[in-house]
Amino acid sequence: MTAYRLSDLEVGKNYQAKELDSFVSTTDVVLVSNNENQLFNEPEREYKVLDAYEGFFEHNDDDGEKYFREKKVYRVEKV
Repeated sequence: MTAYRLSDLEVGKNYQAKELDSFVSTTDVVLVSNNENQLFNEPEREYKVLDAYEGFFEHNDDDGEKYFREKKVYRVEKV
């Protein structure tokens, strides 16, 4: 696959699934999509970046606590 070398995603901008695939493969991020587990099925499909967050809360099963993880999160929606 061609590396698209995105270093960041811009809120409000559209990206093809193949660009997002490359971005996720080379960057420590989380993508949340309304297309669920089919985000990368159609490489040419476009997605719009709706929001970006600096992290998220995660529940730990081992100790029952919630922890904030500092990891960039992007919410995308198929166009």
